[in-house]
Amino acid sequence: SNPFEVKVNRQKFDILGRKTKNDVGLPGVSRSKAIKKRNQTLLKEYKEREKTNVFKDKRFGEYNTKITPEEKMIRRFTLERQQNYGKKNIYNLNEDEELTHYGQSLAEIEKLNDIVDSDSDTEERGTLSAELTAAHFGGGGGLLRKKVPSEQQDEEEEKPKSRKELIEEMIAKSKQEKQERQTRRESALELTEKLDKDWKEIQTLIARKTPKSERKDKEVEKPKPDEYDMIVRELGFEMKAKPSERLKTEEELAKEEQARLQKLEADRLRRMRGIDEEANKKRPSHMSADDLADGFILDKDDRRLLSYKDGKINIENEEEKGDEGEEEEGDEGEEEEGDEGEVEDNENEEESQEESASEDEEDDAADGHSDLESDLDSEGEAAEDKEEKKHKANENQSQNVEKLDPKREAAKSELPYTFAVPESYETFKSLLAGRTIEQQLVILERVQKCNHPSLAVGNKAKLEKLFGFLLEYIGELATLDLPQLRSIDKLVLPLYNLCQMFPEAASDSIRFILRDAAHDLEEVIEVKGRATLPGLDTLIYLKIVSLLFPTSDFWHPVVTPAFMYMSQLLTKCRITTLQDVIKGLFICCLFLEYVSLSRRFVPELINFLLGVLHISLPKSQAQGYTVVHPFTPVGKNLELLLVCDKEDLKSWEKQNVPLSIVTRLKEASRTEINHTRLSCLALCFDLIKKCAALYESLPSFHEIMYPVRILLTQHIPVNEYPEKMQEWYHSALKELENKVKHYTPLICEKKKPVPLKQYTPKIVKVLEFGRKQAGSKKEQERKQLIQRHKRELKGAIREIRKDNQYLARMQLSEIMERDAARKRKVKELLGSLATQEGEWKAMKRKKWKN
Repeated sequence: SNPFEVKVNRQKFDILGRKTKNDVGLPGVSRSKAIKKRNQTLLKEYKEREKTNVFKDKRFGEYNTKITPEEKMIRRFTLERQQNYGKKNIYNLNEDEELTHYGQSLAEIEKLNDIVDSDSDTEERGTLSAELTAAHFGGGGGLLRKKVPSEQQDEEEEKPKSRKELIEEMIAKSKQEKQERQTRRESALELTEKLDKDWKEIQTLIARKTPKSERKDKEVEKPKPDEYDMIVRELGFEMKAKPSERLKTEEELAKEEQARLQKLEADRLRRMRGIDEEANKKRPSHMSADDLADGFILDKDDRRLLSYKDGKINIENEEEKGDEGEEEEGDEGEEEEGDEGEVEDNENEEESQEESASEDEEDDAADGHSDLESDLDSEGEAAEDKEEKKHKANENQSQNVEKLDPKREAAKSELPYTFAVPESYETFKSLLAGRTIEQQLVILERVQKCNHPSLAVGNKAKLEKLFGFLLEYIGELATLDLPQLRSIDKLVLPLYNLCQMFPEAASDSIRFILRDAAHDLEEVIEVKGRATLPGLDTLIYLKIVSLLFPTSDFWHPVVTPAFMYMSQLLTKCRITTLQDVIKGLFICCLFLEYVSLSRRFVPELINFLLGVLHISLPKSQAQGYTVVHPFTPVGKNLELLLVCDKEDLKSWEKQNVPLSIVTRLKEASRTEINHTRLSCLALCFDLIKKCAALYESLPSFHEIMYPVRILLTQHIPVNEYPEKMQEWYHSALKELENKVKHYTPLICEKKKPVPLKQYTPKIVKVLEFGRKQAGSKKEQERKQLIQRHKRELKGAIREIRKDNQYLARMQLSEIMERDAARKRKVKELLGSLATQEGEWKAMKRKKWKN
């Protein structure tokens, strides 16, 4: 072998689990090995495909004792017949089976009885006579053996007809049949036409109008329309959907609102100044002699009734009535139009009147000079008429002013429709001074609408200042001797609207107030060592915080400082008076409102409620428990809520404790003060009940509420309180005692705790250099399996193709071997025949010679 033809497959690294190819080999070695392997396996299976080395008795039912011999024979016969219809005997025509084509016997089809005569048209289409079939397809033998009666059979046999005579006879017969069919068809058509004509003649005689009664009956008898048809018709008449108008943006709405308010303000100013626009509009203008009156329109009937006074025609009264009617119509037009007025000054009105008067003079002068035949007398008369007109105009104007005076007063009393944003708090305060709360709300609303941020550049900064002014105004209302809490409640709405428009500015303003309040509290504690609860303005600011901002957030830039400030108030401010108790309970209510959604635990709240119960006990019973600052176990501030007067206990009724009562306690009587104390105690019971419902899910609920439960069950004199107070007491105690423990004691776990999930680095397998395979590990494994499956499938298809080619070669070689053997045998036979023929010829020649 040539060493240069040796093929060497080298590998750089040995990889475990990978199949290695032949390291060293000659060209074609692998192919010869594959052929050798197929010879040992595939060729062997191919040669032994129909051979068996085991003899099996496959006779049906041979060893089945349940079947009778007759049934066995019948079954075996059917199986044998079925085998004859197998693939091996499909083309074996030596059997006696009847061959079919589309369900028809081939023997019947060969008779060709269904040939269609092209001359025949409709009725007897496809039916051919036996003579025609035999003549064309039977070779003419049948025609020579035509059936005849037995008497003439001998004569006909002696004189047979020729083929030409038979064909002529057949043609004549077919023509005759065709003629008969045509005549029958024509006669049928004539009869139908005659019948139609006769029916039309009879129908004219039969036709008559049905009476109305029968028509009504027929109409009544009409079938009702189907329910489905009715629904379809209704759907056809239904209104189709129409596109709605586009929703306007906030800027468009603000512009429309500003334009509306400006029109209303212009109309108010016009009515306040007494300007009659309708009269000015309807005042007739001067018409020159050259005017053709092309634009004349008859608006109303100007005809006057003819009247006489002292023997003369009464013209002045009619003119006065006309002027009064015009004034009344002008007033009505002003009231109806309202929004369509324009702002004008009195000075402009006077100037317009003077200009119109001067125009009248010039026009009159022009008219006077245009007439060449005029004289001094006519000029004098014109001057007199002019003076009279001026006098009448002044009188009419004075009458209009008198009529418009009530309207002026009403317009002055109305609120302006447009306002500018005040630049300072004094301006803001003067804007709202002397107004009712409803008017103040209207003013604030109009200020916001007329100065919307989308209308001008500087409006945003102005409205942000307005929020601070409104906060300061609310605080001032709260610090009055009689605080206007209802007005403050209604002013929260515009405050909320401004907060929604400018949340950052609103939060900055309220944080500034809370920061100052907390700073003042710390200064007072540093100086005096103790502090008092703040005034109503600060408490109202804390309430406003819960209305303007979300209190359920874990941390909020406004709510969280307010939360801390309230906690400091309940822990650092001493409770020395009944007013302090009321303020502290108000803060407790605020705490519950703040944490109603987040359910955050507030220890200062529970501590303060415990202190309120402590100051409601007599000094003799205030022992056996501990209290926390700002409450003390001993001192002069005890018994703030203790009521010893039995008459006041009997006359007490449950009522809400208003915050404004803080400023009125100094002027209240002793009975009213006692009733207020009892109301505070009832409110304390109610807050304890709400706290129990709020914190029932806490694991340490019983430990938290334990001091309160001990104080309620062992120290409070329940029997001395009124019946309604006892009901509040028992409901609070029941809420505390009926709570089930929602926690289990801590025990060591039997199993090892599951470690926390660590942030492990993400390892991406790079299968190709410079390319990362996207996806997770499972996706990469799935892609690898798909690739492997494709590779194996391609290999299997390649091997199957090679196997088929190998088998085809084997079959071709077998066929060639059989053909070669056949040719060899044929040659041998032909050679033997040739020798035999030569021997026979030689023998024959010898015979002829002999």
